[in-house]
Amino acid sequence: MSEDLRLSSPSALRNRGPITEVLRNILPESGTVLEIASGSGEHVTSFAASFPALTWQPSDLSVQARTSISQWIEAEAVANVLPPLDLDAASGTWPVDHADAIMAINMIHISPWQTTEGLLKGAGRCLPLGGLLFLYGPFRHEGHPFAQSNIDFDTSLRARDPAWGIRKLENVASLAGQSGLILTSVIEMPANNLSVVFRRQ
Repeated sequence: MSEDLRLSSPSALRNRGPITEVLRNILPESGTVLEIASGSGEHVTSFAASFPALTWQPSDLSVQARTSISQWIEAEAVANVLPPLDLDAASGTWPVDHADAIMAINMIHISPWQTTEGLLKGAGRCLPLGGLLFLYGPFRHEGHPFAQSNIDFDTSLRARDPAWGIRKLENVASLAGQSGLILTSVIEMPANNLSVVFRRQ
C-alpha cells in the first residue's frame, strides 16, 4: 500500500458546500472545468462528485499538491477528474488551450499580482464566448466595509510576503476587461468572502 500523502485544508472543507450551491447556478451542463491552484484536491473531487456530467481538470504548481490531488482522486473514486497538470498561472503558456469554465479558489490573495494578471490573460485565451471564470476569496470592494477579520488577514499575508494581499475587486475587474472578461455577478459568502463571476464576451 502506497504512503498516504493526501493534504487536507480546513478552509476547503468549510467552504466547498457553499461554493457548490453557487456553482449549481452558473456552471455549464457539460464540458471541461479547469481549476487553477487546486491545492489539496479536496475541492475538485467534491465538485466532480456533485457535477458528474462535467470533466474536471485540476492543476497546481506544487509537486506536493499534485501528489495529494492524485491520491484524493483515487481515494474518492471520481472518474470525471483528469490527472493534475503542472500549471503556472503567471506563465503565458499553459498546458491546456481550452476550458468551458475556469475557477480559482483562494488563490489571488496568496500570490503576486502577476499571477492574477496571468490568470486573467489565460482565461481570455482558453474560454469560449460566454465561458465562465469563477473566483472565490476575500476582496476589497468599494462601498462595502472591509471586515476586521479581513484587515487582520491582509496584514498577516503581507507580513509573510509583501507581494501577497487581498485585492481590490475593481482592479481585478478592470484588468479582466482587457482580456474580454466581464464581471457579471458578485455573491456574498460566509466568513466575509465573495464568489465573483466573469463571462468572456
